[in-house]
Amino acid sequence: MADFDYEIVNGRKIRVRPKETVSEVDENGYFHRQPNHFTKGFGEGENPVEKGRYRLVWAKLCHWSNRASIVRELLGLEDAISVNMVEHGHHEKNLGWEFVYDENNTDPVLDIQFLSEAYYAADDDYAGRTTVPALIDITTGKVVNNDYHRLTNYFEVDFKPFHKEGAPDLYPEELREEIDKLNYWLFDNVNNGVYKTSFARSKEAYWDAYNAFYAALDILEERLEDKRFLFGDYITDSDVRLYVTLARLDIRYTFQLGHTKRPLFAYKNLWAYARDLYQIPAFKNNTYFKDFANPKKKEGKLMEGFNARFLDEIDFDKYWGAPHDRARLSSDPGSKWKTER
Repeated sequence: MADFDYEIVNGRKIRVRPKETVSEVDENGYFHRQPNHFTKGFGEGENPVEKGRYRLVWAKLCHWSNRASIVRELLGLEDAISVNMVEHGHHEKNLGWEFVYDENNTDPVLDIQFLSEAYYAADDDYAGRTTVPALIDITTGKVVNNDYHRLTNYFEVDFKPFHKEGAPDLYPEELREEIDKLNYWLFDNVNNGVYKTSFARSKEAYWDAYNAFYAALDILEERLEDKRFLFGDYITDSDVRLYVTLARLDIRYTFQLGHTKRPLFAYKNLWAYARDLYQIPAFKNNTYFKDFANPKKKEGKLMEGFNARFLDEIDFDKYWGAPHDRARLSSDPGSKWKTER
């Protein structure tokens, strides 16, 4: 077994979270996100697809996991897959995601305080960061999947027997190859692009990631000039992936990017597109702007940013609920998605 640093919390022996800037940055200062560890799919001979067997753990600030929470609600999987949220608690050392919203900081179904406990139950030698989204098998208490690349696709395909009537077809079979291709491009240039700037430890690495990120936004702005959504008239899995980054851009990622080349509201198409998506309940219900804007507010701090000082006076819903006129680009303006066959 690897040599780990531990803290004792409420009688639990909890491993200290590894730092991205130590374990995921190369000798030239470039950030390389750790690979997902639990990537087995679902179905016969793998993780069985059963109603009520799994619990999705996600975090408000984490856009990787926010995608899964949005898709779960869009598809009507609330009764099939239970859910809980985590956040980082206050400890001497960083112990990773904790069930801070629950009584005694303990998940009432899994009976664990830290997400890492479900990770090490599945693999005691796991040495990476314990990440969200994490899908946990309630019968064993073990993480069975933390693959943010594919988890929403599993919800869309393998869990189809539990979709609500009239659920949107977010991953239509005829578009899957194109959606997969775009999703990996979005990951490299947009979703992970912000973090490649944030964790860069050389100017070269920073500017490479920064320029690639804004170049990608320019490409997407042009793509959305004559399309309501990324693949035309209807929302797909790719739109969920782009939305979660756009929702955080001006009020969270600005701090991580350092120099903001263009805020979201300066992109005519992307800004209207993001509002079009936000106005769907499943997107709105899983978007926590005040947490994005000021995740670690400290009362009485002398020097506070704009968001911290005026957070309670900012009406995010007013801005994001504004009219957008995107329906005119669709041949089916009354619908935002095709329903499943």
